[in-house]
Amino acid sequence: MRRFKDFTYRTLKSWSRRRRIVGKAEFLDKGANPRFVVTSLSKKTIDGRQLYEQLYCARGEMENRIKEQQLYLFADRTSSHTMHANQLRLWFSSIAYSLLSELRRRALRGTDLETAQCDTIRLKLLKIGAQVRISVRRISVRLASSYPYQQTFLQAYANLSRAGPPPA
Repeated sequence: MRRFKDFTYRTLKSWSRRRRIVGKAEFLDKGANPRFVVTSLSKKTIDGRQLYEQLYCARGEMENRIKEQQLYLFADRTSSHTMHANQLRLWFSSIAYSLLSELRRRALRGTDLETAQCDTIRLKLLKIGAQVRISVRRISVRLASSYPYQQTFLQAYANLSRAGPPPA
């Protein structure tokens, strides 16, 4: 169950004026999950539920994606001596995130990794052992028969084969 309530509040010392607060009261299986959002947006502009669900939660999701790139695609590694080298590292990390995001959107649609984080995709789908054979007519990739995500891999391949080239 979820309920929203708008009210105004002012602290005793730190706030210079009253501010709008949107409170969310929610009770989940694990217990109470209250949240409070302080905003300068008026009730006429946006109601409490929309403010929480469309703006506040979207911002949290965006912060999760930034954290995902920093932690799992090493965007926080800027320990080189020159700014250009650090900038190049950030570009590589950003390109890797874009590629994994597109892989998740196009190839992993309808699979158990459709909503997986970058590190999960990297560990379960990309960081696997395979035998590659190159002949005159074809390149074959042989995965181990005990590979646990073989069906997901094949589904991703099929999704990419059907998708065609990305739009220009």
